[in-house]
Amino acid sequence: MKENLLIVFAKNKIKGKAKTRLAKSIGQDGADEVYTYLYHLTERESEGVSNADVQVHFSNFDDLDAWGNSEHFLQAGETLGDRMKGAFLEGFERGYKRIIGIGADLPDINSELLSKAFEILKNNDFIFGPAADGGYYLIGLQSKENLFVFDNKPWSTDALLKVTVEEVRSKNKSLSKLPEKNDIDTLEDLRGSNIADLFSHLYS
Repeated sequence: MKENLLIVFAKNKIKGKAKTRLAKSIGQDGADEVYTYLYHLTERESEGVSNADVQVHFSNFDDLDAWGNSEHFLQAGETLGDRMKGAFLEGFERGYKRIIGIGADLPDINSELLSKAFEILKNNDFIFGPAADGGYYLIGLQSKENLFVFDNKPWSTDALLKVTVEEVRSKNKSLSKLPEKNDIDTLEDLRGSNIADLFSHLYS
């Protein structure tokens, strides 16, 4: 077992359920196509991280055809905060010293960024990857005493990162931030992303 644990919170590929905001512009089949690409991109890059063990926590069912080199779990909890807190807590109780969590829909994710995040986390209580929408695409912490970051937060709002960082600083905890990145929720996001050319056939 390594000292570091990477947890991927992955929404399953369910036809007609992925990227519903994007689907309003390019159709649900197109949105499914984009999400399938991001899902497998995250699989490849997360399993390419050499300085951490990897767990994938699926939203609905165990996808036996993906993340073949990682432990599989099902997410449990009413809110996103509950699900993340439970997964992080179990990881710390197993003995991991540093844990980072990500989703499965960021086009800029790569193994180098994730490996670097673990190195930065060695010298900080927290690390965040700010998202352009006011949330975060990555969160990491050093011990289970820091699990308060998942309690009573404005999930899915543009205030999430701001509120979380303010609480961290109020407790005199150290933190570092990675470069801001954007996930793909809308056609504008897709057009401005590094995978725009791959999917230009969906909106040209």
